Amino acid sequence: MPINFLGEPIISFTILLIAIFIVPPLFERLKLPGLVGLLLAGVLLGPNALNLLNSKSETITLLSDIGKVYLMFVAGLEIDIEQFRKTKNRSIGFGTLTFLVPLIAGIVTGRLFNFSWNSSVLIGSLLASHTLLAYPIISRLGVVANEAVTVTIGATIFTDTGALLVLAICVGIHGGDFTAFKLATLLGGLAIYSVLILFGFNWVGKEFFRRSGDEEGYQFLFILLSLFLASVGAQIIGVEKIVGAFLAGLAVNGVLGNSPVKEKVEFVGSVLFIPCFFVDMGLLIDIPAFIQTLSSISLTATIVVALISSKFVAAFLAKILYRYNTSEMLTMWSLSLPQVAATLAATLVAYKSLNPAGERLISEDVLNSVIVLMLITAIVGPIITARVARSLQLVPTKDWKTDSLSVWWESYEQVTEAAEKADNRLQQDYPPFIVVVPIYNPLTQRYLLEMAALLARHESGQIMPLAITKAHLNMDDPQLVTALEQSQQRLKLALEISQEFNVQISPKIRIDDDIALGISHASREQNASLVIMGWGNTRNLRARLFGSLIDKVFWSSHCPVAVTRLLRSPTEIKRILVPVGDLRRVTIGTVRFAQILADANQAEVVLLHVSDRQTLSHQITDFMAQLSDIANQSKLKVNTNILTIAGDDIAKTIIEQAQAFDLVVLRSVRYRTTGGLAVSEVTTQVINNLKCSIVMLGKPHS
Repeated sequence: MPINFLGEPIISFTILLIAIFIVPPLFERLKLPGLVGLLLAGVLLGPNALNLLNSKSETITLLSDIGKVYLMFVAGLEIDIEQFRKTKNRSIGFGTLTFLVPLIAGIVTGRLFNFSWNSSVLIGSLLASHTLLAYPIISRLGVVANEAVTVTIGATIFTDTGALLVLAICVGIHGGDFTAFKLATLLGGLAIYSVLILFGFNWVGKEFFRRSGDEEGYQFLFILLSLFLASVGAQIIGVEKIVGAFLAGLAVNGVLGNSPVKEKVEFVGSVLFIPCFFVDMGLLIDIPAFIQTLSSISLTATIVVALISSKFVAAFLAKILYRYNTSEMLTMWSLSLPQVAATLAATLVAYKSLNPAGERLISEDVLNSVIVLMLITAIVGPIITARVARSLQLVPTKDWKTDSLSVWWESYEQVTEAAEKADNRLQQDYPPFIVVVPIYNPLTQRYLLEMAALLARHESGQIMPLAITKAHLNMDDPQLVTALEQSQQRLKLALEISQEFNVQISPKIRIDDDIALGISHASREQNASLVIMGWGNTRNLRARLFGSLIDKVFWSSHCPVAVTRLLRSPTEIKRILVPVGDLRRVTIGTVRFAQILADANQAEVVLLHVSDRQTLSHQITDFMAQLSDIANQSKLKVNTNILTIAGDDIAKTIIEQAQAFDLVVLRSVRYRTTGGLAVSEVTTQVINNLKCSIVMLGKPHS
């Protein structure tokens, strides 16, 4: 009996998984977005090719619908609310420009091709939003703090919200029998619903997370429930469910922060549901109709030109209004070009929206044109960003008013406030500098304690060796008693080591269900300034460093965390290498950490900057000047040199230069892929190939 591929949900799901597993990595190796590969996979597996999947099957429909709302939910989660607040007025200003100008251009395009007013307005809304595909490039170049960049990022919340609002109205009108009263009712209901979601879900979420403690499973389910409740609620009031999903993402944004739960939520979406949505988009592409659309290219070309030119006009007007330079204008333009998340989700909704006569809100030609638009902008936008953002002026680094490690991760305002207090208050009014050292492995704890002792002695502080014992149901359990005795022995050894450095020591034993949270809780209770941890074998470092214990400590700790692989005693370290890629505060804090460690040990520090070969000479000069100012601001008597090398392979350059050093100090850098969260490729290569000691620094909630 032959198997009916189109009628078997399990077989359809298996084919989907195979495509999602194989295709995106192949396209990313070709330096193409993985989502492009998923679209092509949908075409190949669809009715116009192998005919293995059917877009109308219940399995595909369900997974695609979940992927569609998940895509908009993640879009809401990714918006940096704090950054939006910092440049609120200018973000709203640019958001209005980069929304209205493309909206008008889209309406004109629709009318030129004889679409109805409703369809034309919908086409305009598809061009009005943007997706920050090039954010990782901006982050890598270290220009996130540039005002033009923060304004563009903040504008996303305005453009996406506006585009979805227009979509809701257009779909309602297309449904027929839509009067002014019904429009007013829809807008009123949407306003009330938005307030309930944004404020209600935010408040309930914070309360639930506060009461649920470290129950990540329940927290994950709560976030999913919020997503789908908001989506269902949107349908109840008569608007599209992706509107509710986007609002839910905004609502729980502040609840999740950068927690492990957020990473799990985004991971599930990025590896399963969102790829299913893109495959379904590919299934909808009718190859003959698509070829015909391209052969009569006028509509597609007009839409592409309308989007590119209107986004440029919006950025140019922002340049005039806010007095930005040409590089900032071009960066704003390139960042606002990619049309992916909101555009594709809204396009699919509009395409599937039928009026009583069975007519679609947008035609198949528009669907195909939008897909071409997505492909072009998703590739071209990041390429332009990578070129023009190099010319952005780095935000001048303000004076570093302290040589203490106590505040190296804090904001400039916090540092300034601490410095002012130091001028007006006695030093003894401040809590002592405390370094928490979780100990477990007797083979590695000596070097960890030595490093902690060097830093604590330099800061006139103390170290707190911490032994975490796993809790048992009964406190008199023999296994718990044995574990406590072993902890006492480790702390006894720690006490002996610390006495060699003449540093105050406060050993602690803590019984806790969760080791990572036990470390974070103990460091918070003692108001620690730094946590120093160790790792052994570097194999599978990516999973170790960002998958479990250390990842949780990075997120939950209130203070910086230094993860170390020490191959020799810290007292023998004489040359320290610090790769510097940007001048963000966390990077500068890494420089200061290395300088203080060097000062405690009479060592030399070398700051290594690997510049792209395309970087202009005056930009390198400006960067080196600012880096030199940062290095020399310190009152520490440390020999600090700066080395700049032009090269395309950053990891290889760092590894080669590190051969002459005893220690390399890195900062934790992570980036997002279609497969979820990962350590940056540069960081991974460096760690896996270095033959010397390593310190990896992470700021709180990193």
